[in-house]
Amino acid sequence: MTIVPLATVAAPRIEALLDRAFGTDRHTRTAYRVRAGTQAIAALSFAALDDDGALAGTIQCWPVEFAGDNGRVVPMVMVGPVAIEPAIQRGGIGRALTRHMLDAAACSDARGHDALMLVGDPEYYARFFDFSADRTGAWRLPGPFEARRLLALGDAVPGGAGEIRARLANARA
Repeated sequence: MTIVPLATVAAPRIEALLDRAFGTDRHTRTAYRVRAGTQAIAALSFAALDDDGALAGTIQCWPVEFAGDNGRVVPMVMVGPVAIEPAIQRGGIGRALTRHMLDAAACSDARGHDALMLVGDPEYYARFFDFSADRTGAWRLPGPFEARRLLALGDAVPGGAGEIRARLANARA
C-alpha cells in the first residue's frame, strides 16, 4: 500500500469508491450537510493505492467550525469519510490512512488542525486514536445523529453548547 495525496487521484475514482463503501444515497447523511459548500483540505486528505495502483481507500478532511451558544467560534477539521474498498475492509487500510492524516495534522498549519471531529464508531476511533465524546455532548449538527458517535480529538476542541457547521471563509483551510 502506498499513501498519496488525495488530489492526485481522479475525482470519478474517489466518487465511485465512496458509492461502493457508503451507498449512492450517502449525500443525504448529516455529515454531508455539515460540510456543504466547502472543499476538502488537501493537506489532510489522502488515498491508499495498492501495488497495482488501484484505489483501496481514502480519507478526507473538511473545514468546519464550532459556533458556541456563547458567541465563541472555533475552527475545526471534520474527519471523514474514511472509505475502504468493501472487498478489502478490515485489513488495516483505514487505520493506516487515519494515522497518516493524524500525523499530517500534527505538523500542519491548517486552521483547526488541533480540533478534529467526526461522526463514527466510538469503539474504533477511541481504541485506535483516542477520539472521545467527552466534550461533544452539547453539540448540535444540521441533521440527525447519534450523540455517542459524535467524537473529537485535540487540544483546541471546545466544550459547551453549540453547532458544528461548515467553515465557508477559510483562507488557510
